[in-house]
Amino acid sequence: MAKQKILIVEDDENIRELISFNLQTTNYSVIETETGEAGIQKAIKSSPDLILLDLMLPEMDGLDVCRQLKSDAATKNIPIIMVTAKGEESDIVTGLELGADDYLTKPFRPKELIARIRNILRRISRISKEKPTETIHIHDIDIHFGKREVKVKGKSINLTFTEFQVLCLLAKRSGWVFTRYQIVDAVKGDDYPVTDRSVDVQIVGLRKKLGKSGKYIETIRGVGYKLKEE
Repeated sequence: MAKQKILIVEDDENIRELISFNLQTTNYSVIETETGEAGIQKAIKSSPDLILLDLMLPEMDGLDVCRQLKSDAATKNIPIIMVTAKGEESDIVTGLELGADDYLTKPFRPKELIARIRNILRRISRISKEKPTETIHIHDIDIHFGKREVKVKGKSINLTFTEFQVLCLLAKRSGWVFTRYQIVDAVKGDDYPVTDRSVDVQIVGLRKKLGKSGKYIETIRGVGYKLKEE
């Protein structure tokens, strides 16, 4: 079985070598680079299974790299874990809003990093085994799981990986109310250290992209969210 490839985009050589060593001893194949521009090119050329992206990079910062990767059809579905010395909520929320899947703040334990990587790759593997022909039609929204495609009134809309997962969760059980923590557990995995604010960011993004159909995602004050039943 081929090793899964991890692309490390980190300008600090010591940190990059530490991450690389731990990944290789855990049987991952590693690609390394120290600049954002080179990271984008390597992502396009090598199609890694996951990208570890530092936010504080020279010339092009990590948020700009994330933005470009998620806007390119060749790389938009590659999961990204942001690695940053910044712990401020605004940086985390911005990265998640751009489509990043997870984040770690420095300093971190190598075991925690490996656990996060495994969690994301397992989730993607599980999703890939879902029935490829399964579809949901609700209101004027069509969701095709195999194609990971969403259409509103017949027009395709481009969702991030996480936005798609949130919409699927709500659509599969329309009318059910999900708390923010239930959404995090279902989409990201148990014990995901994320703020309520980042869940709200995903919902805001979904509503905006769904246009007028965004009104069907209802806020239940003090509890969470649900997709209105037809």
